[in-house]
Amino acid sequence: MPGIDSASTFPLGGRPVKRLGYGAMQLAGPGVFGPAKDPDAARAVLREAVARGVNHIDTSDFYGPHVTNQLIREALAPYPDGLAIVTKIGARRGSDASWLPAYSKEELTQAVHDNLRNLGLDVLEVVNLRIMLSVHGPAEGSIEAPLTALAELQRKGLVRHIGLSNVTPTQVAEGRRIADIVCVQNHYNLAHREDDALIDSLAKDRIAYVPFFPLGGFSPLQSSTLSAVAARLNATPMQTALAWLLHRSPNILLIPGTSSVAHLKENLAAAELTLPEDALKELDSVAGARPV
Repeated sequence: MPGIDSASTFPLGGRPVKRLGYGAMQLAGPGVFGPAKDPDAARAVLREAVARGVNHIDTSDFYGPHVTNQLIREALAPYPDGLAIVTKIGARRGSDASWLPAYSKEELTQAVHDNLRNLGLDVLEVVNLRIMLSVHGPAEGSIEAPLTALAELQRKGLVRHIGLSNVTPTQVAEGRRIADIVCVQNHYNLAHREDDALIDSLAKDRIAYVPFFPLGGFSPLQSSTLSAVAARLNATPMQTALAWLLHRSPNILLIPGTSSVAHLKENLAAAELTLPEDALKELDSVAGARPV
């Protein structure tokens, strides 16, 4: 079965993972809330991803809530050796499907135990602390209190490694003074490039950068330049956008999500796509050339 064996690897916590992984968010219901539309299809996607060589799955117990973690356990447990399941805490879902901060020590402790129970694990490989000081993206403010609480759970053996999500460079620096940070997960893609300098800085220290919404999220990437380059390469625009991210920096780990096996196969094929220099220059121009 064709897989992603040609995909390079990068360290994530204590193990190397393929740079093309899978994000489970879309397995929950509409708006990442409620049960999966087709649980059997969702489990099939997870099994197909692992069968094709994916060894990095991104999830959270507040997807659903509880839905994606339970699907992952049902589809994949007992988990294959080398599979890194990365989860996140720091938020909860309101009864109206809203996204609410959940930063207290008690809430973070409960979230870790919820993830452990629903995934069927004794220890979480990587836990990202999701910072929600603003609903519009990263916002400045100290993360010392919640990160200290998460580091305490790490010392208790419930968490192996810690990452940060939805953070500013200042918060990354603050976080690294408190704990060993193995990854940063922020909004980044071909057209959303605010983290260019942060990516380069993390790469120098061998810290993984995991872009969420690598294909635009709920508003898929739309670009005539992207479409034209993809057509020349006999690829889809989404494959081309993923290939650009893989080329952007060796510390970028991708977690495109889908609830379709066919779409999963298309995404994973991006590992085989080579972008010539002229294509890279055109794609760089979508959001302005990145700093040298």
